[in-house]
This record gives sequence, C-alpha cells and structure tokens, in this order.
Amino acid sequence: MTVHSNRPHSNSAAVHCGQCGKRTSLVEPGILAAGIVVAALGLHSGFSFAAESAVAPAMAPVAAPPGGEYKLDKSHASLILRASHMGFSTYTTRFSRFDSELTFDPKNLPASKIVTTIDASSFEMDAAPQMCLDIMKGPQMLDTAKYAQITFKSERVRMTGSKTMEITGTLTLHGVTRPMVLSATYNGGYAGMPQMDPNARVGFSAHGSLKRSDFGMTFGVPAPGTTMGVGDLVELSIEAEFTGPALPAPAAGAHE
Repeated sequence: MTVHSNRPHSNSAAVHCGQCGKRTSLVEPGILAAGIVVAALGLHSGFSFAAESAVAPAMAPVAAPPGGEYKLDKSHASLILRASHMGFSTYTTRFSRFDSELTFDPKNLPASKIVTTIDASSFEMDAAPQMCLDIMKGPQMLDTAKYAQITFKSERVRMTGSKTMEITGTLTLHGVTRPMVLSATYNGGYAGMPQMDPNARVGFSAHGSLKRSDFGMTFGVPAPGTTMGVGDLVELSIEAEFTGPALPAPAAGAHE
C-alpha cells in the first residue's frame, strides 16, 4: 500500500510496497497431455486408484444446528480489507486477531445477534516495508496505541432471501461510532459429528464497505478528481465459522 499525505512537502514520503514477479515454466506438450490423461483417470476413479479396492463408508446424516450461544472458530475465519492503491491496483490487507460471539436462532434468523471485537494492532500487509506498517498503525491512520479495539455490534437483521440478509449495526473505529450494514449469507451448519466435531457448527459469509474519512482517517486520501493516494473506500470481506452447543450424547442403550 502507498500512503501519501495531502500536504505538499510529504509527496516524497510515499511508501511503496514491492511487487512480486512470477516465472512461468514451460512444459512439453506430450508431458502435459499425459498429465491430463492421468488426472482424468484419477478423477474418474474417485481421486485415487486405490478407490477400486477400498470404498469409504457412507457418512451418517447430520442434524440441523440448535439455537444458542456460539463462539468464533478462529481457525476457520478471515477478515480481509481492500482499498485502491493509486488507482493502479486494489491492495489487500487483513486483521489477523479478532473474536466474535453469536446468539443464533435457526428458526428465526432475524432474532440472531453478533458482537465482533478486532485487535487493531493485528493489521497486516504482505511484504510491506516497516515504514508503511508504522504509518498504518500510527497516529496518521489507525492509531492503535490510542484505539486498541475495533468493534461491531448488530442491531437488526433483515432477511433478503431464504439464507441471505442485511445486518445493520454500529462500527466503532478510531474512536468514532457510525452505522454500518453488512450483506451476509448463512452457509448452513449442523448439530455436530460424532467422533469428529463434537459441537454444533454454523458458517456465514459477509461483505460491506466504509469510507475511512468518516472515521477521521483522512491521511493519504486522493485529492478530488485524482487517484494518487490510498482510496477512501475500504471494502470488507468476512468468512466465519462458529461452534456452539455440544452434540447430545447418544441415548442409553443406543447402538453405535
């Protein structure tokens, strides 16, 4: 990400992230064709030639997830941000430490509620110069020393389809609280899987956007009519799985 100050003397302080080059290897047509044939045979036989001699047991049906309190499964969650970099590319960043609590009602999704807390200092940029990270985490932008947490609290859920919804809530960022709307999809879930996943699990995808200038972060915003700087509009992409109530124990005397 490149960050520019609107002040004239700061133009020389622009910070540029490196570019990664990729080398393309050449493959002889004959070898490539043989590889395609082998891959096709493997797919046809169930991804493994060993499938002819060993058939995996059928997976038992799973029950629908129950209502209740759910916690974020941090190993299956991501929070990605994207913003324009001088109009040349859409730069991707992320927060790596965040937590979320979900009150889930599968029979009445609009009654569900969510609270998310983000560690502002966990902002990450791939291969970024330290100067760039210092600016992003310093007083000119996130100011993580002063505003350590970013929070989102839902206030209302409006269904837009059988599994799609708009989640309206408040986002507190850089000491400023403003309304925010996320477009979300309920991806499904289950009550658990014996010997594999002993707790209920549900998954959601969500997308939204904000203008950082609305939260007092105007450093490097391009002048009107230009793209020279870091875009004001920040797009958010969220993937999250949550674990909930434990799978009920089998009834006494039930067969395995």
